[in-house]
Formats: sequence, C-alpha cells, structure tokens
Amino acid sequence: MREGGDWDGCDRRGSRAGARGQLSLSVVEAGVGVVLVLAVATGFLLGVPSPDTREPQLDAYADDAATVLATEPPRHRGATRLSEVARSAAAFERERTALDRRVDRLLPDNLMYRVETPHGAVGYERPAGVAVGVATVATTAGDVTIRVWYV
Repeated sequence: MREGGDWDGCDRRGSRAGARGQLSLSVVEAGVGVVLVLAVATGFLLGVPSPDTREPQLDAYADDAATVLATEPPRHRGATRLSEVARSAAAFERERTALDRRVDRLLPDNLMYRVETPHGAVGYERPAGVAVGVATVATTAGDVTIRVWYV
C-alpha cells in the first residue's frame, strides 16, 4: 500500500480513477469480419445491375458504317458514295440496290438498318420500342442518316 491508501493508482474505494472499459481487439475484429461477410453476401444476393451497353454499341456500329460510306469513292459521280446517293432522286434510284447491298455487307448479321437520304431510304422499317444507334453524315446535297438496331 502506498502513502495515502492508494494501491497502484486506485482510490480508497478500490476503483481506478478515470479508467474506462475497453473491448478486446479480437471482438472488434470479429465484428468487422461479420459486417464484411454480410456486405459481400448482400452484394451476391441482390446483384449489381449491368450497364446498358446497347445504345453506345449501336451508335458505334452506325458511326462505323457512316465512316466507311463517307470515305468510299462514288460509283459514278460525286465526292463520296453518300454524296452521290444524296445528290438527286435519279442518282438515288440508280444506286439504291448497290447501297443496300453495301450496308448489308458492312454491318454484322444480327443488325437491321435504315439509310435515309433526302431522296429516299433503303433498308428496313424500324420497329417501335427498340434501342437504335444513329449516325448522320452531312453531304453537299443534304444529310444522310444511318440507323441500326438489333434483330
């Protein structure tokens, strides 16, 4: 016993002055582990929504087809194949079948398309309610728009 009746920091009643209870480190680690396991299990049960990649991919297909057609030389007259079909109704009618075949070869088999010019369109009618990718090319005779969607 020390002078004043204290034993190693205890007051006269035998309790430590200002002492607080502490959790064991292993109890804290176990609690953190349980929370982590529950979080991972909840993630697997609820799942994570997948990002919608349909429209960006469709836009990329439409852009690719537009880029190829905008840089191809014309079959008869014009600066490019697209400017040729947009130049006049007669040029569009003359090139309609060739343009349809070319776009069909450019795009994957699981895609449908429609190419719209100032003088007409080739391809398929777009159904309502489907995701669509769009690319528009400006030519001297007007805009040519390419729309693609999944079958």
